[in-house]
Amino acid sequence: MYKINWRPDKTHPMPLHLQIVGYIKEKITSNEWSVGAKLPSQRALAGLFAVNRSTIIAAMDELAAEGIIEGNTGGGTKIINNTWNLMNQTYNWNGYISSGNHQPNQMIVQQINEAESDPGMIRMGSCEPASELIPQEKIQSILKKLSVASQPLGYEEPRGSLFLREEICKYLETIGITANPSSVLITSGALQGLQLISLGLLHPNSTVYLEKPSYLYSLRTFQSFGMQLSGIPSEETGMNIKKLAEKNKNKKGSIVFTIPTFHNPTGTVMPLEKRKELIHFCEKEGLPIIEDDVYREIWFEDPPPPPLKSLDSSGLVLYVGGISKNLSPGLRIGWVVGPEPIITRLSDIKMQSDYGSSSLSQNVAAELFASGLYEAHNHNLRKKVKIRRDTALAALNEYFQKTATWNIPTGGYFIWLKLNRPISMYQLFVKALSRKVLIHPGDLYEYRSNQHIRISYSNASLDDIRQGIRILSELVEEQLT
Repeated sequence: MYKINWRPDKTHPMPLHLQIVGYIKEKITSNEWSVGAKLPSQRALAGLFAVNRSTIIAAMDELAAEGIIEGNTGGGTKIINNTWNLMNQTYNWNGYISSGNHQPNQMIVQQINEAESDPGMIRMGSCEPASELIPQEKIQSILKKLSVASQPLGYEEPRGSLFLREEICKYLETIGITANPSSVLITSGALQGLQLISLGLLHPNSTVYLEKPSYLYSLRTFQSFGMQLSGIPSEETGMNIKKLAEKNKNKKGSIVFTIPTFHNPTGTVMPLEKRKELIHFCEKEGLPIIEDDVYREIWFEDPPPPPLKSLDSSGLVLYVGGISKNLSPGLRIGWVVGPEPIITRLSDIKMQSDYGSSSLSQNVAAELFASGLYEAHNHNLRKKVKIRRDTALAALNEYFQKTATWNIPTGGYFIWLKLNRPISMYQLFVKALSRKVLIHPGDLYEYRSNQHIRISYSNASLDDIRQGIRILSELVEEQLT
């Protein structure tokens, strides 16, 4: 029945599994492969298409997610839909979709993004504050104040609201950074800052050095622009500078990306002496730094060391901050601080991209800073998040004492859990999802990491944190045995 003379093109930018998905859909829509027909085994398809079995599994997952095929235990995989909707499409956009510059998220990241909208899901992977941690009443009061004042909502200047930039400069002064408003760019979240840096300052084939593991591996921000990620092993104190020096020999156009404060996913805090050492090394090598500092205000006992930017006397640090992690992700307010020529360049690109961040959000954020509500909110937030952290640690002590080890974070939202023995992280992810627990497996942050899980305590309720960790322990023990 299945005479397949076609093979996916390994030189084409479209992933192999998506090429196979397109081929199978075409066969079904043309009625060459009929509804109810049984597909060959995964092993047989791998041979027919001349690909790895993992590629076939990814293709089958995609077709199953679209409701085109269905697998039954012992009964093989059958075609259950003739893709009528596909037949009625007026134009096939697949060629355009596959040739766009921006790479798609990994399939597991797409699954995570979809699952996060399920209100019944225990979100143990999210890095955003729960709704009860967002100062809703304070934001509403500011919105009313702005409404009464008839604040104009036109376009802001390229760098963003001057009022907001002035207030951010006052805030930066409290953490040791001296900046003037012309060296600050307002962005639509910190992630846009990274995208603008990629577009405006780096070139294809640039090397981005980053801690290994790092949340940047789960994004396509730099890879979509043709840049290479180069992992530098991490120590308890952060990036191994000796290893960085070994990798950076004779490489031009490189840049360091680091999260020195409450690192995502490990929770590590780089001590002051190592921050000084990193700055000294990068100054000597002429190696610029992107400092991601979005978790700074979420500390529990003692404030973290000052930012790298506060130690920067030569203008080599681009400082990325924002309020999404500690105040409100929905306001979409972030900032980049750097030398004025850099900020001019990035603001020009931002104007070409979206003509400026929301004026309303900028006005709200400026009022939060100017009124002192931002500082007061952070003070209260730390107490509430510490309770969540302690709840997670207690649950881990109860359920994971014999199967894993973990860090005790002094701030931020993450516990980096290390299982005593490796397991299939994707299988754990899928089984947890079926029991309404959403986790971030470690291989999102480090290639082929099969012993780590990032546990977040920022979004789930206290009861859900305990329940989620209990369910997770059951699934881990099930795999281990």
